[in-house]
Amino acid sequence: MKKYCRLYITVLIPFFAAFTACHKDLDLQPLNANTSEKQYSTLEGYKQVLAKVYGSYSLVSSAGVGVSDVNIPGISDAGTTDFLRSWWNLQELTTDEAICAWNDPLVLSWHNLNWTSGNVFINAAYARSLFQITVANEFIRESTDEKIAARGYKENDASTIRRFRAEARFLRAFQYWVLMDLFGNPPFVTEADPIGKYIPKQIQRADLFNYVEAELLAIQNDLSEPRQNEYARADRGAAWALLARIYLNAKVYTGTERFSDAITWSKKVLDGGYALKTDFKTLFMSDNHQNNPEIILPIAYDATNSQNYGGTTFLVCSAHGTNPQDNQEFGIPSGGWLGNRSTKNLPLVFGDYSGNTDKRALFGPGNLEINDVVVFNDGLGVYKFNNITSTGTIPPSPNGVLCSIDFPLFRLAEMHLVYAESVLRGGTGGTQAQALNYFNDLRRRAYGNNNGNLTTITVTDILNERMRELYWEGFRRTDLIRYGMFTGSNYLWPWKGGAKNGTGVSDHLALFPLPAAEIIANPNLVQNKDY
Repeated sequence: MKKYCRLYITVLIPFFAAFTACHKDLDLQPLNANTSEKQYSTLEGYKQVLAKVYGSYSLVSSAGVGVSDVNIPGISDAGTTDFLRSWWNLQELTTDEAICAWNDPLVLSWHNLNWTSGNVFINAAYARSLFQITVANEFIRESTDEKIAARGYKENDASTIRRFRAEARFLRAFQYWVLMDLFGNPPFVTEADPIGKYIPKQIQRADLFNYVEAELLAIQNDLSEPRQNEYARADRGAAWALLARIYLNAKVYTGTERFSDAITWSKKVLDGGYALKTDFKTLFMSDNHQNNPEIILPIAYDATNSQNYGGTTFLVCSAHGTNPQDNQEFGIPSGGWLGNRSTKNLPLVFGDYSGNTDKRALFGPGNLEINDVVVFNDGLGVYKFNNITSTGTIPPSPNGVLCSIDFPLFRLAEMHLVYAESVLRGGTGGTQAQALNYFNDLRRRAYGNNNGNLTTITVTDILNERMRELYWEGFRRTDLIRYGMFTGSNYLWPWKGGAKNGTGVSDHLALFPLPAAEIIANPNLVQNKDY
């Protein structure tokens, strides 16, 4: 299948922990609903539920764009509960890479770094991750070796189901990484916990790190070999890449450096058969699913078959205004949303940000300086994501707004920079020469020649290169925290902390608060410090 995640099949699986009845026959079966025994009686049934696990982060619901599986009081736009949109907002709009012109106090609080535990959009990100964990838990619970055997599956199909189970465990580990990174100490539930009236315990950040690490190590050999799975499904390369990512940030999560491990696992990805795509801009165009050796795991989007006003539709439309020619050129003829653009720190990291030197500088019109946050033309447009194919055509869209660009959750370029940074930070198992070569591989692609190559690099060079290579892909907040530059006043950007030239902010903002409603509902949860 070209895009597996687009096969989001609605699967109704009611589970009844207990019920009472006055009917003389207590062995009742639902008349108009599926049951677990029926659903999981075939290999195709298992695959349908696996599609729902993947669909939990590519769609807002199985019922269409206007309804969300995540019900947050105070949110009327279902698109804001989409995984990528809610996660991206917290990772990018809180940094120097992005700022939003929408005059909504809850949105403006991200760049002002003055959010509270009552921010419903923060709650949306939290709830979406927990929702996918819940769906994954149910699949894992129904795919144990005991249940596979009890349902009479022969070894060939049983092996396939075990691979499905490993993918569900990967997706659960990924979302627990998201929660660990954003919230630190979330509630923790697995397939081993009871269904029904169960109040989850809280897990501490370092313990959650250990869990995510153990899960990824345990499942790696049950996943498909790198690049051998169906498109947009997790393979060993995705597990290795997530391990490299958590090891790079291990000191933040646990207090202990793990740079040698980051080298080991990034190198496994680098040697796994992936390759840099020749033309950088085509990584983010609407046919980026075709002949793309760089993307390790994407979230797949399709304007016709899996509609969503989050995802890359949000990344494209929110970055554009109302200029008809401009919107036609980027595949959204019905117009942009006058929302997100960059602060000057992003284009200035390129030096020449015209795109003539470094081809990764994909910027649109706007003023370099932001004098008024809610004026869309203050701040340069970011045109990295483009709903046009590499051959210049606009893909089908029912309304001229919905986009069909896949978002790379993991791609090879990140591993180049993980390896290089980890070597420079003292990790063992790599070399300075190889680190420099991996670094310059990205610059050779960006420049089209060796003119941008460096002869020596520092950790500051790595941070700047990550900004040039990975901007608007959901990395910047995590990167700035790792470098000690997110809070405090040693690094400022326009409107940081709500001041035009930027101002220092409290260190407690390196974690988001657990939603206030969750603290009230779950007595096991302790709020993060200073919220």
